[in-house]
Amino acid sequence: MAGMAGAPGPTPPTEGGGEARPAWDNKLQYLLSCVGFAVGLGNLWRFPYLCQMYGGGAFLIPYVIALAFEGIPLFHIELAIGQRLRRGSIRVWTAISPSLGGVGLGCFTVSFLASLYYNMVLTWVLWYLLNSFQHPLPWSACPPDLNRTGLVQECQGSSPVSYFWYRRTLNVSADISDSGPVQWRLLLCLAASWAVVYLCVIRGIETTGKAIYFTALFPYLVLTVFLIRGLTLPGAMEGLTYLFTPDMRVLQNPRVWLDAATQIFFSLSLAFGGHIAFASYNQPRNNCRRDAVSVALVNSMTSLYASIAVFSVLGFKAASDHGQCLDRNILRLINAFDLPEQSISRDDYAAALARLNVSQPARVAGLPLEACRLEDFLDKSASGPGLAFIVFAEAVLHMPAAPAWAVLFFGMLYSLGLSSMFGNMESMTTPLLDLGVMPRRVPKEALTGLVCLLCFLTSSCFTLRSGSYWLEIFDQYAVALNLILLAFFEVVGVVYVYGMKRLCDDIAWMTGRRPGFYWRVTWKVVSPLLLLTIFVAYVALLASSLPGYKAWNPQYEQFPSRQGKPYPSWVLAACVLLSFLPTLWVPVVALGQLLARCREKTRNPPQDGGPKPRGSRAC
Repeated sequence: MAGMAGAPGPTPPTEGGGEARPAWDNKLQYLLSCVGFAVGLGNLWRFPYLCQMYGGGAFLIPYVIALAFEGIPLFHIELAIGQRLRRGSIRVWTAISPSLGGVGLGCFTVSFLASLYYNMVLTWVLWYLLNSFQHPLPWSACPPDLNRTGLVQECQGSSPVSYFWYRRTLNVSADISDSGPVQWRLLLCLAASWAVVYLCVIRGIETTGKAIYFTALFPYLVLTVFLIRGLTLPGAMEGLTYLFTPDMRVLQNPRVWLDAATQIFFSLSLAFGGHIAFASYNQPRNNCRRDAVSVALVNSMTSLYASIAVFSVLGFKAASDHGQCLDRNILRLINAFDLPEQSISRDDYAAALARLNVSQPARVAGLPLEACRLEDFLDKSASGPGLAFIVFAEAVLHMPAAPAWAVLFFGMLYSLGLSSMFGNMESMTTPLLDLGVMPRRVPKEALTGLVCLLCFLTSSCFTLRSGSYWLEIFDQYAVALNLILLAFFEVVGVVYVYGMKRLCDDIAWMTGRRPGFYWRVTWKVVSPLLLLTIFVAYVALLASSLPGYKAWNPQYEQFPSRQGKPYPSWVLAACVLLSFLPTLWVPVVALGQLLARCREKTRNPPQDGGPKPRGSRAC
């Protein structure tokens, strides 16, 4: 059936020197690797936050639209060209056109930059995981001061959880210009993290294919455990109701649509080159269309599943904080009015306060009563590291057997991040192997080791006291704009350079069916226009305000809130460089190819009536 679907293209190439290309042991390994690369930390600590911030269930409307017209079509293209051409990200694009080689180099560069800070996040997770094997947890109480006459003032002014994160873990400086010394405990954890990555990817898919069974499936097991436990906790239903109650008014905000589009984009790990590398090890006749749709849907359903698990626990934390707030107010009322102990319960607090406010309003007005609203505590969610290392770290303190839940949570985070690192490493090692940058007598293990060593040495800058500020810069500027632009060049390069007809013929040969109208119109029109719109909106958003950061400064007059500071001029220059560095490969390589064709024309001018060299019109 597949052989009759279209004329087969050229024989799929092998690696340099005629050596047969490695292949997955089975289809499950490949699918788990794609799922592991796509499903990462963002599914757990960004998607729930976006749902909460943008109208709960209403956010799913732009999210599903972006999935259908941006995420799945681009994902299908990456799997199709990787499987058909059987090359890594650099050689795929040079095979399509030498002028597009910069797209592959850009994907390689952005994967390198992303690996630097992504594995630093795993280093923080590993540090918390190691500290979770203690009872009580080290972030459950403030430590004594140097004289042991009291508690550390900075911890008392903030909270034990914030103090453990900002001081005991990061030992963060109060300004990005103050780098400070290397934090040796983080440097050792960073070395251990890169050692784990190296051992898992030492022989490419031969080892990652084995490790992925654990790293991709273990997070689902832990999420299920947290979900079951979370749903049995008081306040869980309030958390889920708060998360998914739709507010359609937010759809009038353009930022909602932009964040939905970018969340789909980064959640599927598009334009990194990892999916192209993974697909290149497939059998030529594999149904890449079905794989693209299946993995994309699993990724999105995982985001929803994680949201339910996370907010059931966060709802319990909010209910606990709300109850403690009521207890403090009740204690103030009892002391102020000389009432019997336990004469006021949480349930009748509002009624008792109303009675006292009618009989003695002046005395009630003079009390330092807190505004104990459950909604205010539910609003205290966060995204990114703030959710994992502050909000959720505090949430597990309220649970029985807190160390066990901390071990499960941070173990799950490490597995999620590690499986994504497999894709990042394949994005770098597969193109290098395809290009033959190492002599053939040098084993693959040595190349993988050199890449990991280079990444470790470069990422050690994040272990400085200002390292967390720089990691935030890399996260915000080194990846986002570059991936959007590279994805635009990918879809344009495949559809308009490789050719829509040739792409459809290849897919028909691989899957047995030609792409229908939906695929063709999204590839040719919708996806490129959507990517350009996202890019313009993203640039406009960044340009609308002066870039800055939030510094943890114990001397700040509003401490424990973080102090907002603008970036110095030299940091702004670094932000601009990171924003376009990987994408600069595209025009540089295209210009180099143009000049090479012009030189070839000059050296070998065509004879009268003879054929003109390729590209001579451009010269």
